[in-house]
Amino acid sequence: MQAGESVNISDLQHQLRQAKEELRRAQGMAALGELASTTTHEFNNVLTTILNYAKMGLRHTDEPTRTKALEKILGAAERANKITNSVLGLARNRSTDPAPTNLAEIVDETMVLLERELMKYRVSVERNFDTVPKAMVVGNQIQQVLVNLLTNARQAMPSGGQVILKLTHEPSSDFVELTVRDTGAGMTAEVLHRIFESGFSTKSGPDASGKGGAGLGLSACREIIESHGGRIRVASTVGKGTAFTLKLPVATEAESNPTSQPVVALGV
Repeated sequence: MQAGESVNISDLQHQLRQAKEELRRAQGMAALGELASTTTHEFNNVLTTILNYAKMGLRHTDEPTRTKALEKILGAAERANKITNSVLGLARNRSTDPAPTNLAEIVDETMVLLERELMKYRVSVERNFDTVPKAMVVGNQIQQVLVNLLTNARQAMPSGGQVILKLTHEPSSDFVELTVRDTGAGMTAEVLHRIFESGFSTKSGPDASGKGGAGLGLSACREIIESHGGRIRVASTVGKGTAFTLKLPVATEAESNPTSQPVVALGV
């Protein structure tokens, strides 16, 4: 009987692990869908700018007007190039296997897709990046966590504010630290105690942008970070803001310099 009970517990644990993995994949697809929607909107803005200034350049034959139109078209094209490279960055690592990852690049690729939304809600972004080693992570999963944290930060500042992104590493530490800090409303001790519970949310539903309210985001974030052998910490003060710090394992020298041929980076 005891042996049978042991087998049943083992089966349940296996099923629980599978369920968690399926939930993570579903949340990853949802996050990718949100990014696809954001990217489509950004490209529409770029194309509108290009079309309008191309028409202006065709309507006016004087050199100053045409020069201005060409400069605006060039700026929009460079913006489109950034968006394309960010999307290609998302596509580069769709596996579930950790690899040596440049976290600064992950942050920059994420910000290209979210910066217009942050600007719309009057949220400025400050970057404080130290030179840090690569982290041994699954890049697209860390990007999913970043999108969630940045969306939460923006929603915590309905009247605008600032997001501060920090990358640090102590030489004696086996972890790289990535911090997302906002100047928003902050959280009470009671809320802070429950934020990583699955299903817990302080929001009544999605906001005007269609994001938030599911009660799954921070719970999934913690599972993702802990599955990497890392940790997630949070500190918050009511009226002053909240800071989430991701502690992610440093890639070893052997992992960062494999003997196999490097993967060719995609780009435009």
